[in-house]
Amino acid sequence: MARFDGKVVLVSGGARGMGESHVRGVIAEGGKVVISDVLDKEGQALAEELGENAVFTHLDVTKEEDWNKAVKLAVDEFGGLHALINNAGIVNFGTIDTYTEKDWSLIIGINLTGAFLGIKAATPELIKNESSAIVNISSTAGMQGYAALHGYTASKFGLRGLTKSVAMELGAQGVRVNSVHPGGIATPMTEGLGNDTPGIPINRLGRPEEVTKMVLFLASDDASFSTGSEFIIDGGTLAGEGAVN
Repeated sequence: MARFDGKVVLVSGGARGMGESHVRGVIAEGGKVVISDVLDKEGQALAEELGENAVFTHLDVTKEEDWNKAVKLAVDEFGGLHALINNAGIVNFGTIDTYTEKDWSLIIGINLTGAFLGIKAATPELIKNESSAIVNISSTAGMQGYAALHGYTASKFGLRGLTKSVAMELGAQGVRVNSVHPGGIATPMTEGLGNDTPGIPINRLGRPEEVTKMVLFLASDDASFSTGSEFIIDGGTLAGEGAVN
């Protein structure tokens, strides 16, 4: 039996990149998925391609009403909700002297507050199941600092902390909560950053499907005794310094 037979998964930022990979992985393993994103054209096309086990809804993760709509769609279309994958996120750059309050508020709102709102909306349905899961997509920037990535780093550290507090609260109700910390992954969001791989012992960028394997493990019952933890998938970036490439 496939790991997601009888399971319904909601994926934010699911229209392209890592989110699309997670969506395809859920379908391949027998699940049903609600694809949510602000990219309506791409999300709808993906849902139509995947067929009756996928549905798309517009989701601005900073809007509580959009989250409530997405959860309701999962229940109305597929009968419930078993896993939430908080994948939506952005990155912006700026040194302290150029980085504005607007830059800061934008990324904190999407990367951190957006995940909080998703958890808040999904929890009433998740706790109805014997076993459910939340997977928050953080970053290696949730483990160490990066110059000129102040808002991104703060949001990803914050998501790591939120993961732990929610895990402590929901564990007794059958909901496991973990964070995933990718390093450099080849996605549309990273296209403009180049393909240099300094400091990565595995001398290449990661592929979205490599992250998906870890995400689906944590969203499935295979990870039944894992909660409140961070799972790193970075090609060895955080192992140390001085990688020979």
